[in-house]
Amino acid sequence: MTLGELGPGCRCRVRRLCARGVLCRRLMDLGFYPGVRVKVLRNAPLRDPVELEIDGYFLSIRRNEAHEVEVESHEA
Repeated sequence: MTLGELGPGCRCRVRRLCARGVLCRRLMDLGFYPGVRVKVLRNAPLRDPVELEIDGYFLSIRRNEAHEVEVESHEA
């Protein structure tokens, strides 16, 4: 499953990044790496961008970028 498929309130853990090149580097710079916990806070009205909480800070990324992050479900 990917981060872009999750709805508000879902918690997950990053498994791997599917992106390549510049996008992969950008996601890593934002804090996406295997094992990090992520919570989906909300979606914009047209579902883009997605607001997330990761490592204690908030960020928004585009939905197509979120689809490049493979995650596994994580409760609490």
